[in-house]
Amino acid sequence: MKKRFRRYLGFSLLVLIIVGIGYVILHGTPEGRRASGGRFRGNSGPVPVLVTAAHSADVPVYFDGVGTTRALNSVTIRPQIDGKLVRINFKEGQDVDRGYLLAELDPTIYKAQLDQARAKKGQDDAQLANARRDLERYERLVQTNSVTHQQADTQKSLVAQLEAQTRADQAAIDNAQGFLDYTRITAPFAGRTGIRQIDVGNVVHPTDPNGIVVITQIRPISVLFTLPQQQLGRVNKAFSAAPLAVEALGEDSRTVIDKGTLQVVDNQVDQTTGTVRLKAEFPNSDLQLWPGEFVNVRLLVETLKGAIVVPTAAVQRGPNGTFVFLAQSNDTVSVRQVTVSQQDDTQAVITAGLQSGERVVTTGFSRLADGSKIKIGSAQPTSQVNGGEQPRRRRVNGSGQPERAARRGEGRNSERGAARATP
Repeated sequence: MKKRFRRYLGFSLLVLIIVGIGYVILHGTPEGRRASGGRFRGNSGPVPVLVTAAHSADVPVYFDGVGTTRALNSVTIRPQIDGKLVRINFKEGQDVDRGYLLAELDPTIYKAQLDQARAKKGQDDAQLANARRDLERYERLVQTNSVTHQQADTQKSLVAQLEAQTRADQAAIDNAQGFLDYTRITAPFAGRTGIRQIDVGNVVHPTDPNGIVVITQIRPISVLFTLPQQQLGRVNKAFSAAPLAVEALGEDSRTVIDKGTLQVVDNQVDQTTGTVRLKAEFPNSDLQLWPGEFVNVRLLVETLKGAIVVPTAAVQRGPNGTFVFLAQSNDTVSVRQVTVSQQDDTQAVITAGLQSGERVVTTGFSRLADGSKIKIGSAQPTSQVNGGEQPRRRRVNGSGQPERAARRGEGRNSERGAARATP
C-alpha cells in the first residue's frame, strides 16, 4: 500500500512539473503572452512610452583620464654653507615672491673673511702703484743710458706680477662676498612654503636631508595624466593643429573645477601599461588643485559640428547591432538600425540611420516590437542640453540594485524583440 502511494505521489509531482514547464514556455515569452492575451499587443492596448526628437548640435569629443596633480616647480631650501641659523623670516604656508628673504645665518666669520680679502687687495694695490712709478722712471732713464735695458724689463715684469696679484685679490674678494651672500637664504621662485623643518639656533649644513623648508609653485600648477595608446594618433593630430583644452573635474566627475591647456605629450609609450603620459597646466587661481592629489581630467580633442544627437537611453543593441524604436505618425513604432560614433551617460551621436527631427522612444522597450501600438505620454520639461534631457542621477531601486542595471535588463528584453522585428 505504501509503495503504491509513493508511486502515485511521484507520478503526481512529475505531472505538475511538466505542466509548470509547459506554462512557462507558453506564457513566459512575449509570443506566449501575446497569444494568451497578456499585457502586450492585443488585449492590453497600446504601450505607454516617452519619445524625444533627434536634433542637430555641436558635440565636443573628450578623452577621459586620471591624473596626478604636481607643483609646477618644487624645491627644498637648503643652506649652501655651514652656519648657525639666526633668523627665520617666513610663516608656514606663506606665499612668497621670488627673492624673498627666508632665513639668515650668522655672518660674522664670512664678514671677517671678506674684510681680510679687501685688506690684502689694498696692500697689493699700493705695491702695484709704486712699481708703476718706478717703471716710468726706468723708461726715462734708459733713454739717456742711465740704466740698462735689463733693469727696465725687470721692473716691467714686476708690474705685471703685481697686476696679476691684484686680480687674484679681487677674485678672493668676490669669493668671500659670495659666501657672505649665502648667509641670506632667499626664495628662488614665487610659491608657497610648507612646514618648517628646523628651528632658529641650530647649526645647518648643505648636506642636511630635510633642509629648512620646501617651496612649491601652485599658481599655475600642472597635472600629469595618461591616455590609452589607441588615442595617441588622434591627440597628436589635434595637438599639432592648435592648443588643446583640458578640464579638471571634481569628485562627481561632472563639475569643472579648473580649465587649462595641454603642454606636452610624452615622447614614448609605457609598454607595461600601453598608455602615454600627457602634461597639462592649469592657472589654479582658486587653489582647487593641490600637489599630490588624484584628479579626473578630460581632454577636448575636437568638436563635431552639426551632429545628430539622441539620448543614450534611446539607443538599444540587438543581434544586428545598434537600433532605435522610431515613433511613427500612426502611433506605432518601427525598428531603425543606426550607427553610433560615440556616447556618454546622457547623449549619443548618430552618424547614420537617423535624421534631425525624427522621434525616438526612450522608455518601455521591454514591451515593444516592430509595429507595436504606442501611447505617447507627457514628460516633465527638460533642457535642450544633452539631447533634450537633464542628466539623471544614479538612483537605487528597492532591491538595492542600481536603476541603470534594471534598464540594462530592460534593454536585453528589447534585444529579443528586435531579433523578431529586424529583417
